[in-house]
Amino acid sequence: MNAPADSTDPTDSIDSIDSIDSIDSIDFIQGEIKDVVVYDLKRYYDDRGWLAELFRHDELDAEFYPTMSYISFTKPGIQRGPHEHVDQADLFCFIGPSTFNIRLWDNRPDSPTYNHMMSLLVGVDDPKAVVVPKGVVHGYKNVGDTDGMVINCPNRLYMGEGKREPIDEIRHEDDPNTIYRM
Repeated sequence: MNAPADSTDPTDSIDSIDSIDSIDSIDFIQGEIKDVVVYDLKRYYDDRGWLAELFRHDELDAEFYPTMSYISFTKPGIQRGPHEHVDQADLFCFIGPSTFNIRLWDNRPDSPTYNHMMSLLVGVDDPKAVVVPKGVVHGYKNVGDTDGMVINCPNRLYMGEGKREPIDEIRHEDDPNTIYRM
């Protein structure tokens, strides 16, 4: 699917998530994506503060077991992606202190949800983990008013063992004509 890009950035004047979704409705089907897993990150509070379990092997399919993790902070109004991986799956954890719009597009031709798109508002008010399988295009934007933290626990090492392999990333964000728009 190669649709021409708009000449303006559609996110410049968007006030609600509903407006964002309507941009892609011409090319993509709104709905869940097969194999994408979304679950609550429950905070357990006590007099010391709180903690949250990010993942458990007894609650996660083996193909998604993390092999590393990293943390990033994204400034308000900034997006990361969209991009996809050939072999890697991501397990993103959005727990705050800001809110993110994460958007996913199923780019797997053999998937029953091929060309489906889904968007979620996640973070400080609705902490979630999102498992993104290989071949699912994904990106997220900090739509809050403070720097936002994201923890990722991918199932592959970045650049492979000893960082000697090519980066497993198809960077749609570098294509001005991409059909994948935040």
